[in-house]
This record gives sequence, structure tokens and C-alpha cells, in this order.
Amino acid sequence: MSGRRGDDRVVPSRGAPARAASVATPAKVLTWQIAVGVVLLAVWQTLVSLKILDAFFVSRPSDILQRVARWILAGTLWGHLAVTLEESLLGLLAGAALGISLGFALARATFLARVFDPYIKMLNAVPRVVLAPLFLLWFGLGIWSKVALAVTLVFFVMFFNTFQGVRDADRVLIDNVRMLGASERQLVRHVLVPSALTWIFSSLQTSLGFAMVGAVVGEYLGATRGLGYVISQAEGTFDTTGVFAGMTVLGVVVVIVSAAVTRLERWLLRWKSE
Repeated sequence: MSGRRGDDRVVPSRGAPARAASVATPAKVLTWQIAVGVVLLAVWQTLVSLKILDAFFVSRPSDILQRVARWILAGTLWGHLAVTLEESLLGLLAGAALGISLGFALARATFLARVFDPYIKMLNAVPRVVLAPLFLLWFGLGIWSKVALAVTLVFFVMFFNTFQGVRDADRVLIDNVRMLGASERQLVRHVLVPSALTWIFSSLQTSLGFAMVGAVVGEYLGATRGLGYVISQAEGTFDTTGVFAGMTVLGVVVVIVSAAVTRLERWLLRWKSE
């Protein structure tokens, strides 16, 4: 209660937000996530079964799951999935390495950042789909054309977030560290890198999806293996179930890898207070 007489407003205690947040336990969140998914799939299945939705255009969840199970049992899924994951991982690593390195470099060199600013923005505005046919011509139908496309999607996300993370480092802390005689290497290691880590991991979650998109789009436009190739072949024969099955596999893989990245982020940022 407020200390003023006649004021009946209830002032929440400082511990109230913490208690409210503690109610949303990981188990409860996971339960609700599964429940929402089950309800959506049940509604989808029901609408198709009642012929409100045409199965030719949207298929059915039961048929999609059966198709995925058939691929797994036949062993045809793993080869295509391995190719897509390889392309996505290479694109993610190369794009992240280039983006983080250049982001750090330009964040520490204001003059160069201003010189290259219009060129970076211009390159970022180029539609990536336009580059895909060029990469196919330059690198062929192998994995490198897909890796190159994934790099172009990942690079700019990592670059802009790293650049902003370094720029947002506490200036007072930087000045104090310099006054204590820290070298440039020590400043980067103990101040700038921790400051940018949150931004980097935040962009890494987005970059993961972009890397998969780049690989799949490249396979879709021209490839002999990969999930994008599987989806393209299914679409060419009007096999809606095959298209949705391929997208389902992609979605599940992204969720699993994203969960692993989240756990890595929590471990690396365990020093940071909640």
C-alpha cells in the first residue's frame, strides 16, 4: 500500500516481476509450444478431411508425416540432408567469419567506415536471388555455388550486428581500461568482444535460417542433390506432399540447430547477469 493516507492504490513489490517470470518455466513453455503445434495440425487435418481445403494444394499432415517416414526408412533422406547441411554450415561459417572480421575492423576505423558505407549499403540492397544464377555460372552445379549464395545472405546480417555491437560498447569503460594501460589487444578481448557477443549471437540465430535458405534456393535453381533439389523435383510433378515434406524436414532441422546455438550462447554468456 502507498504511504499516503487515503490512497488505495496497490504498489507491487519489487519481487513481483521475478515471481511472474519464474512461472514461465522451460517445461511449461515447451508444453504450450507442443500444444499449439498439435492444435494447428489437428485443425489442418480436419479442414482437409472435411474438404474445406483441397488436399491437392495443401496436402494433409498425416500424408506429410508418412512421406517423411518413408524417406527415412528408405534411407533416401540422409544423403540429401547431409548435402544441404554441409552447404549451409560452410556458408554460415564463411559468412560469419567475414562479417564479424569486417564489422570489428570498420567499427574501430571510423574514417574507413564512412568511406565504405555507401558501397556496403549498395551491395546489401542487391537481391540475392539475382545472384544465384550468376553463382551457378561461375561455380557450377556443385556445392560452392550454394555456399556462395549462403555467404551473401549471412555476411551482411553478421556484419551490421557486429559493427553495432562494437560501436555500442560503453565508452566510459573503454576510457577507464585505456587509462589502466591496457593494450589494443586486451581492449578487444576483455571489452569489445564481450560487448559484441550478444549482438553476434542474436544475428547468428537469424543467419542460421538465412544460410539454410541460401543453400536450398541454390539447390532449387540447379543441383543434383539436396533438399532444395527434392522440393524442386516434387514441385515439377505437382507432388504437394513432397514439397511440404521437404519443408517440414528443413523446419525441424533449423529448430534443432537453433536450440543448440541457444545453449551455446547461454554457456558463453553465463557471466552476464540476467
